[in-house]
Amino acid sequence: MHNVAALIADAALFVLLPWILWRGTKRALPIAVLPILVGILMAVWHVPVKTLGIPSTYGNDIGWVAVLVLAFTAGLEMWQQPAGTLASDELPAPTLGRLIGGAFVALGGPFIIGSIFALTYLLPLPGWHPPHATPLIAAASIGLCIAVSALPVLIGVVRELKPAQKPLGQLALKLAVIDDATLWVGLAVLQFAARGSAALHGWTGLEGLAVLLLIALAAGGNWASRHLRNPPSWLIWVTVPVYLAAGSWASMQLGLHELIGAYFAGAIMPPSWARRLPIAQVGTFSLIWLAPMFFGHSGLKIDGDALTWPSVVASLALVAVSIITKIAAVCLFPPTKGLTLRQSLSVGTLLQCKGLMEIVAATILHAQGMLSEFAFASLMILAVISTTLTGPLFRLVAPRKKAT
Repeated sequence: MHNVAALIADAALFVLLPWILWRGTKRALPIAVLPILVGILMAVWHVPVKTLGIPSTYGNDIGWVAVLVLAFTAGLEMWQQPAGTLASDELPAPTLGRLIGGAFVALGGPFIIGSIFALTYLLPLPGWHPPHATPLIAAASIGLCIAVSALPVLIGVVRELKPAQKPLGQLALKLAVIDDATLWVGLAVLQFAARGSAALHGWTGLEGLAVLLLIALAAGGNWASRHLRNPPSWLIWVTVPVYLAAGSWASMQLGLHELIGAYFAGAIMPPSWARRLPIAQVGTFSLIWLAPMFFGHSGLKIDGDALTWPSVVASLALVAVSIITKIAAVCLFPPTKGLTLRQSLSVGTLLQCKGLMEIVAATILHAQGMLSEFAFASLMILAVISTTLTGPLFRLVAPRKKAT
């Protein structure tokens, strides 16, 4: 009974309250941002939510599953033509090489510039150098957080776009998936560089099984696309949770985030199957009514005492570096040929969204002693500000609808 009461309090704080704010502000901010803001404010004001059982056990589980569903539905939509999109609004199809190259430029440019900025201007400041890392490791840790794009929050932002803007959002999601996969590799490399061979772990049979499982999912989806285009509905509904669970488990076993596997699992399902699923309805329901508990709990984990005025000022500098470098990288090397300047700017503004991925990365690096309290607090503010600015910036630079 106590767990049920805690769940009700959890939902009221991180689901109902953000929804009221979202509707009250006429949806000016992404619904995924508001629960994080509520959680951070609770942490800064030291609101004793633990006395209410928050975060609740059931709320943690429900929120996590909801975010996995969001990633999976975004993968399902990757090969779908958004409803209401005119042929003239279609984007040039990116080649695999161009897409991968664009993703690495979009990640590598901000990482290099952010690391140099941190090493030159931030680490010499009092309280910024972590006690258990070299200056290069500390600077690279900040640079990696500046470079990352927020996959789960970006999924929510893209879901709220107008139909004609969905192709730009889907292109940004493809880049974000590659960038986030690279992020986890970068985290492992940084931990090895900081702690040496203690950061390495040998592969076991489970890692090999995970690789085989991903290959089997991809091969099965490819076979079904060619030989089983119109199966009975019950088979599609049985296959969906199998793909979602298998993809998430495999990516986790390989040391990647479960969200990567969930997105990948949705993307390799046969497109003809995906078209028969209520993707938009399921994704919208998860985003508004279930996932906010996941976002809100992440905000609660922040150390409110570390959010001082100097960290706020540093965060504003980090925001400027993060936004400018990410947008410039996309414009200098667009992920597909033929993009207009406004289209490149639009993809860049979506990719600069930090959200939960930066919070996760910064939390890992902070726990390993590679980020100081000041750096960690500043990066938390950066995550909130950049995510909050994503919608307004996108609307500012998005291609204008041609007059008919």
